[in-house]
Amino acid sequence: MTSWTTRRSPRPLRRPTRGPAASRSSSSPPPSPTSPATRTASRTSSSTSARWATRSSSSPPTRACPTSSTAPSSSDPGASLAPGIRRSRSRSPSAPESLEKSLGSSPTLSTPLPLESWVFGALIIAKLLCVPLVMSYHTHVPIYIPRYTFSWLVKPMWLVIKFLHRAADLTLVPSVAIGRDLQAARVTAANKIRLWNKGVDSESFHPRFRSQEMRSRLTNGEPDKPLIIYVGRLGVEKSLDFHKRVMDRLPGSRIAFIGDGPFRPELEEMFSGMPAVFTGTLQGEELSQAYASGDVFVMPSESETLGFVVLEAMSSGVPVVAARAGGIPDIIPEDQEGKTSFLYIPGDVDDCVGKVELLLSCEELRETMGKAARKEMEKFGWKAATRKIRNEQYTAAIWFWRKKRSQLLRPLQWVFRRLFRPAPAPAPAITNQS
Repeated sequence: MTSWTTRRSPRPLRRPTRGPAASRSSSSPPPSPTSPATRTASRTSSSTSARWATRSSSSPPTRACPTSSTAPSSSDPGASLAPGIRRSRSRSPSAPESLEKSLGSSPTLSTPLPLESWVFGALIIAKLLCVPLVMSYHTHVPIYIPRYTFSWLVKPMWLVIKFLHRAADLTLVPSVAIGRDLQAARVTAANKIRLWNKGVDSESFHPRFRSQEMRSRLTNGEPDKPLIIYVGRLGVEKSLDFHKRVMDRLPGSRIAFIGDGPFRPELEEMFSGMPAVFTGTLQGEELSQAYASGDVFVMPSESETLGFVVLEAMSSGVPVVAARAGGIPDIIPEDQEGKTSFLYIPGDVDDCVGKVELLLSCEELRETMGKAARKEMEKFGWKAATRKIRNEQYTAAIWFWRKKRSQLLRPLQWVFRRLFRPAPAPAPAITNQS
């Protein structure tokens, strides 16, 4: 799904007289980044793009992404930004108003799915309007292609992604791991890749929605049995067959799949005769209840750009056992592992089952970890994430756009000066008086 918004920047562009954006000269770029989600179980959990104003994808490069950064020099912004992806710093809330009055807003284009022709149309429109362009990368399509179609399409897809993102003034990524992938593939300049901070609706996904009635529905009438849940798209790229191997080792447990997708018929056949429930798509309060009514959320996907369903489960007070891959370690970093949730070695059934069994067998540990997960998720709200986009990412995009425009106009200015150079003034006549 692709979304974009455009507002013309007034020309000539003027620098704000007040606020953080005003104190930065036009020759030095601003700081960096900020991420998003929708509330539907059928969405592609980490590949859903959201509108920035409301809610807002692996081989690593030779340099690791820093967790903080310093302001770039005024002479060469790329020099200090190039080593990696930059995280945001908090800014004054007055900056958006200053930008709105003096610089306007940048169009935001979310990619891929780049094969949709109107994405290119949106790109053309942004160029015709002469406004800065911000792209966000949410779906790691090159990873999915071999699972759905021909592997030889991976290279052409990378070429399409490179074309789109090099046409943009800034690229936002939902996790450091995906930023590294884009750097390794040389999708765009390293200093134009910024981190879009994660966010979750902590009011809609809350432990208070735990429901005995929903739990009975998810366990097929056995609410006292341990319940494992999964929420999200039922697609082959999510490695959901891994759940079958886990459930074979946990005969006393129940599992519920909340969501829908093309892999559902195969999953239903795979789990035939097992204590598994498929609810289909749930929305609104039903979805909130489904999250909060589980005991453990198991996420086997190894291709998540971030994993918004993991954020939502933790916000609902449900501990997560997830594969240590993709963008999920951004949600459960090393210092939080074992406190808010668990990560397991991708594909290692023994490691996964051991951690799931530990949580299911110890109610006290489960409750303690669920409360810690909830407390951690309360730090990440969408207002702060979108405010940082307005204050920092859009300002950065405008700076890069100005720089590109000046570079394009420089040859024309040189020709103009050559053709229309004013004639030298005649030398004053000198007369001798005697």
